[in-house]
Amino acid sequence: MQNMLIKVGVNALALWIAAAVVSGIHLATGSTSWTSKVVTVVLVAVVFGIVNAVVKPIAKVLSFPAIMLTLGLFTFIVNAFMLQITEWISEALDLSFRIDDFFWDAVMAALVITIVSMVLNFVLPDGE
Repeated sequence: MQNMLIKVGVNALALWIAAAVVSGIHLATGSTSWTSKVVTVVLVAVVFGIVNAVVKPIAKVLSFPAIMLTLGLFTFIVNAFMLQITEWISEALDLSFRIDDFFWDAVMAALVITIVSMVLNFVLPDGE
C-alpha cells in the first residue's frame, strides 16, 4: 500500500512539474482553493497511473517495431499517448486537465514526466 501511495505521489509531482514547465499543459486551472487543486492533481495522477498500468503495456507491445527502429525514442510518443488518454478520461470525470497540442505539448510533457519520475524514483526508497 505504501509503494502505491509513493507512486501516486511521484506521478502527481511529475504531472504538476510538467504543467508548470510546459505551457500547453493545463492542470487544476479552474480550481479556486489550494485544497481543490491538490485533490485534482492527485486524482489525475491516479488516472494516469491506472492508464499506465493497463494501456501502456499493450501500446508498448504494439509499437515495439517503432521503438526498436528509433532506439527507444518512440517511447516518448507512447508516453504522450498515455497523457492523451489520461486527458480524455479526466475530461469524462470532470477533472481539470487539458493538453493543447499533442505533438509539442504532450511529447514535451512526457519528456518532463519521465525525467522527474526517474529522479524521484532514484531518490525515494522502493517498498519492494
